[in-house]
Amino acid sequence: MTPPPAGAVVTGAGRGLGRLLAALLVERGYRVLVTDIDEAAARATAQRLGPDVLWATVDVRDEEQVAAARDHVMTEAGRLDIWVNNAGVLATGPAWEQPPEARRLMLEVNALGTINGTVTAIEAMRDAGGHIVNIVSLAGLTAVPGEAVYAASKHAAIGFSLSTLADLRLAGIEDIDISCVCPDGIWTPMLHDKLDDPASALSFSGRLLQPTDVVTAVRKVLDRPRPVTSVPGWRGLQVRLADAFPGLGLRALPLMVARGRRVQHRMSARLRQGA
Repeated sequence: MTPPPAGAVVTGAGRGLGRLLAALLVERGYRVLVTDIDEAAARATAQRLGPDVLWATVDVRDEEQVAAARDHVMTEAGRLDIWVNNAGVLATGPAWEQPPEARRLMLEVNALGTINGTVTAIEAMRDAGGHIVNIVSLAGLTAVPGEAVYAASKHAAIGFSLSTLADLRLAGIEDIDISCVCPDGIWTPMLHDKLDDPASALSFSGRLLQPTDVVTAVRKVLDRPRPVTSVPGWRGLQVRLADAFPGLGLRALPLMVARGRRVQHRMSARLRQGA
């Protein structure tokens, strides 16, 4: 008798990168649960990916909803092998200009949501092992002007992930992996709305990634877990060098922001011409 496929959960999978990550796991034979705070988006993605794909409305800030998603996939698949914390939100501008609710939303979705998903997944993986993939950001590794609170939430996510991985190993748990994937700016709906936003310029200062670039990185991480993967790799080296010499890094930021603004202007012009 063929055993049922192992279960997998992807948060924030109603659109964009999350949808592609769910498709990757379906392709690999997992029984995938698509979750999103947008019920219609979660349902539509599940229907698009196949008749056996599950869906649920989940606010990752709510621990009970996250636990219910885990229990749902465990009931349907028997075990949980993969959990991808992908849900995230971005608001730009200096922290002192952002309303309190915007700051709280980023911290709760990006940091607390990652914590809720990771802890919930570990509880299900204690017996058979598994792999937690946290989609973080290069903003979790360095200073990002115009995105201070977002960067704080991503620093929290990566700090929590690596510390929890250390706790697992110190507890003698070797068969649960946690991998953080830290992409540069990705051309997804999250950045579409930031094209004319000067505060988002740094996200456009490197090679703007396609969602498929991140899917490729996640595919490699699933085959060979790594604590931290930067996408692209050279940007990870760049931001770590800036962090090693923060004075130099801060002086270089205006040049990077200016480059990002030029890219924004070019892309905006192209879109207007194509309209």
